[in-house]
Amino acid sequence: MDIVGFLKSQFICHLLICYIFIVSGLIINFIQLFTLILWPINKQLFRKINCRLAYCISSQMVMLLEWWSGTDCTLYTDPESYHKYGKENAIVILNHNFEIDFLCGWNFCERFGVLGSSKVLAKKELSYMPIIGWMWYFLEIVFCKRKWEEDRKTVVQKLLNLRDYPENFWFLIHCEGTRFTEQKHQISMQVAEAKGLPKLKYHLLPRTKGFAVTVQCLRNVVSAVYDSTLNFRNNENPTLLGVLNGKKYHADLYVRRIPLEDVPEDEQECSTWLHKLYQEKDAFQEEYYRTGTYPAVPIIPPRRPWTLLNWLFWALLLLYPLFKLLINMINSGSSLTLASFAFVIIIASVGVRWMIGVTEINKGSTYGNNDNKQKQK
Repeated sequence: MDIVGFLKSQFICHLLICYIFIVSGLIINFIQLFTLILWPINKQLFRKINCRLAYCISSQMVMLLEWWSGTDCTLYTDPESYHKYGKENAIVILNHNFEIDFLCGWNFCERFGVLGSSKVLAKKELSYMPIIGWMWYFLEIVFCKRKWEEDRKTVVQKLLNLRDYPENFWFLIHCEGTRFTEQKHQISMQVAEAKGLPKLKYHLLPRTKGFAVTVQCLRNVVSAVYDSTLNFRNNENPTLLGVLNGKKYHADLYVRRIPLEDVPEDEQECSTWLHKLYQEKDAFQEEYYRTGTYPAVPIIPPRRPWTLLNWLFWALLLLYPLFKLLINMINSGSSLTLASFAFVIIIASVGVRWMIGVTEINKGSTYGNNDNKQKQK
């Protein structure tokens, strides 16, 4: 196949994958809207239904990573802890260095059966994003404006609402608050020096107040903290666009299970504990860059078929009417109809590229870039 033919085929694949994701996502968002009538009648049924509906969306993203790109993920952990994953509520601390670290976090959730119910602490802007942002609204995701004085009351209330959640869930949190860049790291270390805190080489200073409040609100509901450190072999820097293009990566994820009773209740002590944890995470990163491995047993959790089966279901449901419509449009010979179809394709492509752009490091949040405007928490 020549280069032009390859590019055309890749473009068509992109369009079909994005078409299935967008249309199925909007359909699911529409169904979720109707589930609101259940909230005053049976809140727990509302939650269980929305966990399944959310899985139909998020599992399509995981399918791209697991089946489309064929990315492998090796888990390094204690075998005794391994058997508890998926069977308890947990707070998962993730490093924030890569464009697809959120996707690898979802993959971790999927392998242990908690993808549909997983929670995150996310910036408020994401709540307005169609499909994923709207899905998160119905999952009772905790959104924040990154202004702690305004956020605290809302975050506490949202977290307390999760205390009676009927499904096992993992609460994923990036304590650094924003994705790592050299500029943000330089500013963060200036803050560390000003506050007399140990400097980190591979992480930003953690923002401790959100983590401390999460621990306080979910204590006796969550059993453990999963300290997770993600890296990719061969010093690769994977992107969502690369995954969409079918590029294969190999992720190494180190997870330590820390019982929640080992995390201090006092906010100041909890803050000190988290800073110490990030110093340890920095040491693990140093070890990985030096040896290419982590100090734990490598395990490859079995890949489950449900992400692929879910995607195939939506593909079969949505591709037939698309092809039928396209054939009818071609047979009609109407220039206006064909032009309208081409316009829709262009708009869809731009929309998908915008959503991908949200994940890109060079187009990421400026949060953390200016220490005069944003103080480390």
